[in-house]
Amino acid sequence: MVNDEMQSGYVYDCTELMGENFSAEFKPDLSPKTMLKLGLFGGKYMTDCKEEFPNDWFTNAKLSPGGRNPHLNWFGINASQSLSVWTNKGWIYPDDPRGWFQWYCRYYLGRRCPDDDRQIKRWRAMRRHASQITSNCEKYDFFCRPRQRQAVLHWAYDSRQF
Repeated sequence: MVNDEMQSGYVYDCTELMGENFSAEFKPDLSPKTMLKLGLFGGKYMTDCKEEFPNDWFTNAKLSPGGRNPHLNWFGINASQSLSVWTNKGWIYPDDPRGWFQWYCRYYLGRRCPDDDRQIKRWRAMRRHASQITSNCEKYDFFCRPRQRQAVLHWAYDSRQF
């Protein structure tokens, strides 16, 4: 049982082993630990709830507790909208107020919840962006579509590989 203290006592059970038994529809390239180490969301994401997750996820993580710093992102570019935009669009599940990455971190830990199918569909929809990169860029040309590459990295697609 895990308690996210930042959420007024939100408690959840992990019913699967960490990093295992994912839906057949969900095959992310990267673990949350690797994503944090590479640099995403300008280093701001998850800085206020580190206690919920394994300490080793934050070893060498590129974090910026004082505010978003796009230079910490793997591609050094801002490729995300603010959390308020996500909230206004209705994309935030109440139990995961920080959005998709928080959902993924908890899913990776072994939590399963009613929002899983919706989040997995959203993750699958990002494949079109990965396809655009592979269709329009030379392999490993990180200067080609860097914003799109960073965006798919935020969704656990390893855009360094295409």
